[in-house]
Amino acid sequence: MSVLTACSAGYSSRPVIAVKGEENQPVDQSTLAGPQPVPPLGEYKKDSLGWSSCNEQMKDRLGADAPQGDQTYECSRMTVVLDPPGRPGRGTLGIALMRVGTGKSALVVVNDPGGEPGTLKAARLAASLPKDILSTYTIIGMDRRGTGRSDGMSCVPPATRAQLVEYDPAETEQSNLVVAAGEAAQECVLDLEGRLTAFDSWRAAADLERLRDYLGTDRLNAVGLGEGSRVLTTYAQRYPARIGRMVLDGAPDPTLDQVGVLESRAVAAEATLDAFATDCKTRGCALANPREDVQALVTQLRTGRVRGEYVDLTPGSALNAILAGLAERPRWPQLADAIVKARAGDGSGLFTLLDPVVNDLDENPPRLDAGLVIGCNDTSTRIPPDRVKALGADWQGKYKLFGTLFARQLLYCNPFPPPKTEKVDALKSAPPIVVLSTANDVSTPAPGTEHTAQRLPGSALIGWQGSGHGALTLSGCATTAVRDYLVDAKVPSNGTVCPP
Repeated sequence: MSVLTACSAGYSSRPVIAVKGEENQPVDQSTLAGPQPVPPLGEYKKDSLGWSSCNEQMKDRLGADAPQGDQTYECSRMTVVLDPPGRPGRGTLGIALMRVGTGKSALVVVNDPGGEPGTLKAARLAASLPKDILSTYTIIGMDRRGTGRSDGMSCVPPATRAQLVEYDPAETEQSNLVVAAGEAAQECVLDLEGRLTAFDSWRAAADLERLRDYLGTDRLNAVGLGEGSRVLTTYAQRYPARIGRMVLDGAPDPTLDQVGVLESRAVAAEATLDAFATDCKTRGCALANPREDVQALVTQLRTGRVRGEYVDLTPGSALNAILAGLAERPRWPQLADAIVKARAGDGSGLFTLLDPVVNDLDENPPRLDAGLVIGCNDTSTRIPPDRVKALGADWQGKYKLFGTLFARQLLYCNPFPPPKTEKVDALKSAPPIVVLSTANDVSTPAPGTEHTAQRLPGSALIGWQGSGHGALTLSGCATTAVRDYLVDAKVPSNGTVCPP
């Protein structure tokens, strides 16, 4: 993969240091006992990285829905240790960074590997967060390794990418999907070579420690969104003395293997579709009965696909597009219109939802590839095809629309080498960490986020009774609580419930 260098001030000349967590030895937490206060805010070193203006580049990458306003964006790159398991401490790669805001303290944003790159997500957050957060902090978005412009990967052949997305989950024969998953893994292994297994949350946490060192702060203040929360919880375990003010907005379930995770997502997808249907009827949208309309669309596409530029609209790709739309609560009206148009043979609305997943848009690599590689490096679960087939049949009965779609995703990681499991002690003590859950979250279901909170000493869980992926900026109640925590060090009551 080529290193994408636009929106960059070039590599830092600062020497690379290994930040693997004391040579992977368990962290001594004997000095960290009992409740801890909210850490004080310290100033970050504004010139420790070669920042330069990148307004036009950011607006191009953000696309037609770039945030409105007079935000000023600056970009940089930092060099980190690649640190593949077979060659510990060896190699380097570049990490893309963006900053916005005028605050003296730094607040780092980490996103899902299969979602929008962290630099772009941070820009959108900055436009929606309370103004005093941006006067207290400078928001720093990081494209985690393998995403966006941090050596963003595009290793899955376009035709194979289309096969994975288009596959009809109702097909009883899954051999073609097994072959496609094998081709995706083979091409990524060939393309990334010895670097393949270095793209994971464990090493992304080390990248954050490298960034903290560059910023010259004693502690890391950060927001983790979805799977980005896994990076922050890993960071907290590896560097407990460096925990600053942290917010987890949706978190993967630490108690489940990949079978349990995907089944929980199937449950959440069905519930979120019901919430979407209720919202649709309340608004008087063009769908007569949203669930029946989606089912009718899927049936319709089985008799004739709609041709597209990068993928065709099939039962599988339509359901994947609908999942993408359900995850973005503000786009529900757009999703309803897209389903109506697709029923009439116009797939443009659903293709718009799919494009970032399968296509290189505005110099942003397809999200499927990074999500696949990092996701498979973050789980040791490998399920034989026969069991996947049985699970698919079982979940189809339990979760009518989305059950088999999620079950078949268990095939994706089988051809990838299972990761080396890194051992780290559970946190015994930590400053308060604010955790946000969303009642109907198709990506990080609420029960998993709650399990994460239970494992964090002194955490404060806020449950938003809304829908979509993430509560921050969508729930006024949750956003105000986060503002009070980040700016005024006021910890919300654990178990706070925010209305939909």
